[in-house]
Amino acid sequence: KAVPIDNGNMFETSFVGPQTTIGAGQSISNSERVYAGSKKVSELRTYEAKYNIPKFDNAIDWGILWFLSKPFYWLLMFFNTKIGNIGLAILALTVVVKIATFPLVYQSYKSFAKMRELTPKMNEIKEKFKDDAARQQQETLKLYQTEKINPVAGCVPMFLTMPIFLALFKVLSITLELRHAPFFGWVPDLSAKDPTSFINLFGLLPFDPHIIPIIGGMGIGIWPILYGASMWLMQKMQPTAPTTDPMQTQIFAMMPWFFAFIFGSFASGLVIYYTWSNLLTIVQQYVIAKQTGSPTVFDEWFKKQEAKKTGK
Repeated sequence: KAVPIDNGNMFETSFVGPQTTIGAGQSISNSERVYAGSKKVSELRTYEAKYNIPKFDNAIDWGILWFLSKPFYWLLMFFNTKIGNIGLAILALTVVVKIATFPLVYQSYKSFAKMRELTPKMNEIKEKFKDDAARQQQETLKLYQTEKINPVAGCVPMFLTMPIFLALFKVLSITLELRHAPFFGWVPDLSAKDPTSFINLFGLLPFDPHIIPIIGGMGIGIWPILYGASMWLMQKMQPTAPTTDPMQTQIFAMMPWFFAFIFGSFASGLVIYYTWSNLLTIVQQYVIAKQTGSPTVFDEWFKKQEAKKTGK
């Protein structure tokens, strides 16, 4: 704990050891070591080998998913060694994870696509038995059995991928190698938030908007905006069933930009990771849609452009 003193703080700590009995006329002495450095894995492992301290790198909070976090950290450092840029290493690690989880995403997408195809029939059931909720449920279950669809099949693969991305989030949150590590463009420090803001026209005006009380903290940088745009496009690509509730539609439409403001205070490394992950997910969904014959927002856009050219 920190104890205030005249010239600053004095830090105190305590520990409990095994009970020792000291006989009459005897004495005992203990020698202990205290580590007060940064929790950098390479440094901790150096001391672990030097002083024979088992699992000294567990001083780092790897989280409850440590069995995933540790391999991800090792893979991140491997890419960093080979590429020479921790930001590009994050992008490379995300590609590997996306490739590994592609089979799960594929199954999930197929299940959601089948559910969307059943939307007209489900709407007919709701309209036909709108005053009988029990009958609605019975007919809906019959429809699932007839079409051989499990309504929860699409959710199971997504739940299986969640621990992976939570572990990645933990790794990027505790990796000290991100501190003061620059990325390309306007990001001088991957551990700090995006320095740009719409308040200073994304760096065109020569002042730091974050020094402005209240207003400065509301500005979001280019990477959080890119994240919001990627989330919006990914939302358009998802084969979810359309909703007839206008309020729910508005909430879903606002979510990407709501999260963009939240991510405005996140470390740039995390925002870059999530934005890149969204872009890779969009590519995955496009490839899967082409394989399953499902239309995408890109196909609709190209059709509109072609219709404008032909005048139809």
